[in-house]
Amino acid sequence: MDGVEVMQIARPEERVPVELDMRVWGMGSDGRTFSQNARARNISAGGALLCGIEHDLKIGDTIGVKAGEKKARCKVVWARNTRSVQKIQVGVQLVSRLECPWTDSLPKSEVATPIVAPCCRRWERHKITMLIALYDERTLVPIRVSATDISGSGCYVETLSPSPIGAGFKAELRIGLEKVMTRALVRSSDPRVGMGIEFVGLKQEDQQRLQNYLCAKDPFGCSIEHQ
Repeated sequence: MDGVEVMQIARPEERVPVELDMRVWGMGSDGRTFSQNARARNISAGGALLCGIEHDLKIGDTIGVKAGEKKARCKVVWARNTRSVQKIQVGVQLVSRLECPWTDSLPKSEVATPIVAPCCRRWERHKITMLIALYDERTLVPIRVSATDISGSGCYVETLSPSPIGAGFKAELRIGLEKVMTRALVRSSDPRVGMGIEFVGLKQEDQQRLQNYLCAKDPFGCSIEHQ
């Protein structure tokens, strides 16, 4: 990457200067996966400037980032090869503010306060972990994964080997002690990060029961799903 890739975006938030060690992983523009240490030079509640990246990234790429023990997904909004010891710099925006992994390094005035929606809202997403078994439609061998960011209509699965968009599975969910089967489709796929899955075969009454179950387990930790 010889020049500068830039996407014009509004950035109303004030960035906070830091020297924060990070772990970054994903797929570079050459199609190769990577995982490396990097450093954040400034941060906000919605994004960060990362330095020391050793792999070319494209605008719109999704990468995984980890600060301490907290992980999140980010979109690349610009990238620049500094041709210096700072290597490649990238500006990233968090896919979800509720997943901000560097909250502890922000001034309290910068930390976004999530709006707690009442549980009667239908498809609220919950930041809890739920074990799900995925059955490839071509085999009977299940893939057991941990789903996060889950609602009655779908979830996000963290995996180093996500399936392509459009891939189909049978998914086994548990609502309490009850086992529920549904057909599921991959709606988003982020290399080396994970994939978004929609429950396309779940009956409406089962969707509502799952949503009620999630809300009972996590009444204050949800965000509204974008339909």
